[in-house]
Amino acid sequence: MAIKKRKRIRRAKGSAPRKLYFDENTQQAIVDFQSEEDSSEREKIYEIRILPSFSKLVENIILIYGFAKGSESFDVLKNDCITFLYETLYKFDNSKGTKAFSYFNVVAKNWLVLNSRRTRRITHNHLSLANQDRFSARDKDLIANYQIARAPDELMISQEFRGEIMKTLEYIRNKVKSSGKSKNDIACAEAIVTVFEQVDQLDFLNKRAIFVYVRNISGLNSKQLSASMSSIRKIYREYKQTNKDLF
Repeated sequence: MAIKKRKRIRRAKGSAPRKLYFDENTQQAIVDFQSEEDSSEREKIYEIRILPSFSKLVENIILIYGFAKGSESFDVLKNDCITFLYETLYKFDNSKGTKAFSYFNVVAKNWLVLNSRRTRRITHNHLSLANQDRFSARDKDLIANYQIARAPDELMISQEFRGEIMKTLEYIRNKVKSSGKSKNDIACAEAIVTVFEQVDQLDFLNKRAIFVYVRNISGLNSKQLSASMSSIRKIYREYKQTNKDLF
C-alpha cells in the first residue's frame, strides 16, 4: 500500500503572518473593559474584542490537556470556563506588568484542573452534577489569584523525592515536639505533615492554598499560624544547613 506524502502548505509570497488570537489588542480591550462605565459599551467590548480570544484560549487548553474526556460535553465545559474568565476580568491588574494572556491562561487551566477533580469525585459518588455548587467563594478566589503555581498534574513529585521530603517533615515535627515549642507550633507542624500526606487528594496546590489548608487543619488563626511558621522555618534552615547533600 502506497504511503501518501504529506502536502506542504506554503504561505504565498507577500502574505501576512497569521494573527495571534490573544495579543496586545486583547490586553488593551481588557483594560478598556475595566475602565468603561457604560454597561452596554462594556458588553460590546467584551463580545467583539475579548470573547473570541477567551474562546480560543479555553478551546486550546481543553484540547491540549484532554479535559473534555470526562462526562461533560466539550461545549458545556468550554462555556463554563469562559464564563469564569468573564467573572475574573476585573481581577486582572494591568499595572503589575503581567501579560493578560499569561494571567488568563493560568486562571483557565487551574479552573479546568479543579473542575476535573470535582467532576471525578462527583461521578465516583454517583451524585448529580446539576445539583452541585461546583466552586465555593474560596475556590474561585484561589483560581483567580495569579500567584497560583502550575497545575497539580505538573507538580507531581517523584516517589524518591517524596521520601526525602517526608523524612524532613518528620524531623521537623519531632524537633518541634521535643524542643518545648508551643502548642501552636506543634499543631502547625502536624498540619503541614497531614497536608503533604494527603497531597494527591487536594483540589489545588499553591502557596496560598497550602496556607489555607494548614490553617484549617491546625485550627489556628492567620496571626498564630504565621508566628508558628516562622518558628518552623528556623528549624528547617538548621536542618538544611546540616544536611546540605539533600538539597
